[in-house]
Amino acid sequence: MRTRYVLALFLVLSGFVGLAGTGQGQQSSADARKLVRKVDPVYPPMAKKINLTGTVKVFAIVATDGTVKSVEPVGGSPVLVQAAQDAIRQWKFAPAPAESKELVELHFHPE
Repeated sequence: MRTRYVLALFLVLSGFVGLAGTGQGQQSSADARKLVRKVDPVYPPMAKKINLTGTVKVFAIVATDGTVKSVEPVGGSPVLVQAAQDAIRQWKFAPAPAESKELVELHFHPE
């Protein structure tokens, strides 16, 4: 019974925040910095169990040396946001003269 409640709660929350499951990343800004190293997110077992798919959007704050300083969720299922954040924190962008804020979308699909 508790599992059903948790499952229902996740489905309801994902409807309010947006939709979101193996991730393909895409930078959506025209002025986006070049991505040098990408780590794909791990599809969460809970999302796989409930066959959750969709998109997670986050802002990655990127330092001048190209490392990701922080990741701020914008939208997506709470079940998938953490997987997206964990992966993007490991990304590396091309160096730039100033810190930047990159909008990243990850599309999750069960495999």
